[in-house]
Amino acid sequence: MSLRRQFVLVFVAFSVAVSLVGGILAYRNTSGVLERQLDEKLLHVAWAAAEVGLRADELLSLRPGEEDTRTHTAVQQQLRRLQRIVDEAYIFRPDRTAVVTTRPSEEVPIGSPLGELDFYLPEIQQADVFSEATSPLFFDEEAGRYYKYAFVKLEGEQIFLAILGSADYREPLESFQRTVIVGSFISAFLAAFLAWVLATTVTRPLDRLGRVAYRIQRGRMNEAVKEERAGELRRLSRAMERMREGILRRDEQLRLMLAQVAHEIRNPLGGLELFASAAVEAMDPDERSEMLENVRSEVVALNEIIDDFLTFARPIRAEGHLHDIRQPIQEAVELVEMEMRSAGGTFTLDLPEDPLIAKADPEHVKRVVLNLVRNAAQAGTNVGVSAEVLRGEVVITVVDDGMGIPGAILDRIFEPFVTDKEQGAGLGLAIVKKVVEGNLGRVEVENRDAEPGGGAEFRVFFRGAEDIPVQ
Repeated sequence: MSLRRQFVLVFVAFSVAVSLVGGILAYRNTSGVLERQLDEKLLHVAWAAAEVGLRADELLSLRPGEEDTRTHTAVQQQLRRLQRIVDEAYIFRPDRTAVVTTRPSEEVPIGSPLGELDFYLPEIQQADVFSEATSPLFFDEEAGRYYKYAFVKLEGEQIFLAILGSADYREPLESFQRTVIVGSFISAFLAAFLAWVLATTVTRPLDRLGRVAYRIQRGRMNEAVKEERAGELRRLSRAMERMREGILRRDEQLRLMLAQVAHEIRNPLGGLELFASAAVEAMDPDERSEMLENVRSEVVALNEIIDDFLTFARPIRAEGHLHDIRQPIQEAVELVEMEMRSAGGTFTLDLPEDPLIAKADPEHVKRVVLNLVRNAAQAGTNVGVSAEVLRGEVVITVVDDGMGIPGAILDRIFEPFVTDKEQGAGLGLAIVKKVVEGNLGRVEVENRDAEPGGGAEFRVFFRGAEDIPVQ
C-alpha cells in the first residue's frame, strides 16, 4: 500500500473514531441525564397528586358500577388535570385492576384489568416496597414516541398511582445522533482530503528524492540535488547532496589513486628491469652484487609505496583505551633520529616526566609521529618534537626549519596526492589525518613564519584522560 493511501486511511479512521466515540459518549451521557430528570419529574407529579385530594380508603371502597359517584368523578377530574403535563394517570389495585383512570369510564370501568401494566410487575413490586419506582423507557409504535411510567404507593393502603409521561427529549436527542453520524461522514471526507493534501506534500518530495537516489545509483551524479522546502525533507535533501559530493570526491580520489599507483609503481618497475638486465649482463661479481642490491632497494621502495596505498585505503580500527603515549613517540623518533644526525641535522625531543595519558591507539600514535618526523627531516635540518597536556587534550607538536608549506596548498596539504615534493605519492599527510581522526582526534598545520624559510609546525590533538572538549 502506498504511503499516500496509508495517510488517508489513518486520518479517516482517526477522524471517524474520534467523532463517533465522542458523539456516542455525549449521546449516552445526555440521554442518561435527561432520563433521570424525566424520572424526577414524573415522581414529583405523582407525589403531588397523591398528596392533594387522593384518599386511599375512599378509593378502595369504590366498586364496579360506581363510576358515576361523586367520589369517582372528582378523582377522575383531578387526574385529568394532570394531563396538562403528563399523558395518562391510573389509580389501580395490586392485582392491576382499574379504580380511576383518565380514560372515559365506559372504556375503563372500575375493576377492569389494565393489561399494559402487566409488563411492569417488577417496578410495581418495587413501589410496593419502597413507595416509588419508575419503568424503563419504551417505544409506542402507534404514537411513534418514547414513554415512561412512574409508580407511587398511596400512603397506608394497597393502592397505587401510575403516571405515564412521554420522553420529549428523545426527539432532539435523536436529531443530535443523526447530526453526529452526518458530522462523522463530513469529518471523514475532510480528513481524507487533508490527508491526501498532506501526503502529497510529503510523497512528492520523497518521489523526487527517490528518483535522485536512483540516478545516483546508476552513476549519473553530475546534477546537484535540489533542496526541498520542508524541514525534515530539506535536511534529507541536503544529506543526499553531501552524499553525492562525497561520492564524487571519493571517485575522484579513486581515479587519482589508480593513476598515482600506476605512476609510482611504473618507476620502480622500470628501475627493476634496468638493474636486472644489467645484473644478467655483468661479468664482474662485485658489479653484479651492486646491481642486485639496487634491485633490492627498488623492491623495498615499491613495498613502501604499496604499504602507503593500502594504509590509506583500509579503514582505521582504533583501540580507544587510555594509554601512556610517550613510548610510541620515543620509538618513532628513534627510527628517524639516527638517519637525521648522520646527515648533519639536529633533533630535539621534549617529553614530560609524568605519563601522557591519551585515548589513542599506541601503534597509530607511532605511525603518525613517524610520518610527521620524516616529513620534517626531509624539509629542514633541525627538527623538534614535544608533547604536553593542554585543556584536557594531549598535544604532540612537530616543527622544522625548512621552507614551510607553499600557501597555494596549505589548506589542502592533508588531501591525498597533494604534495610539493617531486618524489612520493603524496599520501603521508593524508594517512596522518585519517589515522588521527580514526582516534577521534584532529591535526593542524601552519607555517611558523609568513616568509619562506621559517619552517612548518604540525600539531596533533588526542583526547586526554579528562576528555575536556576544547572551547
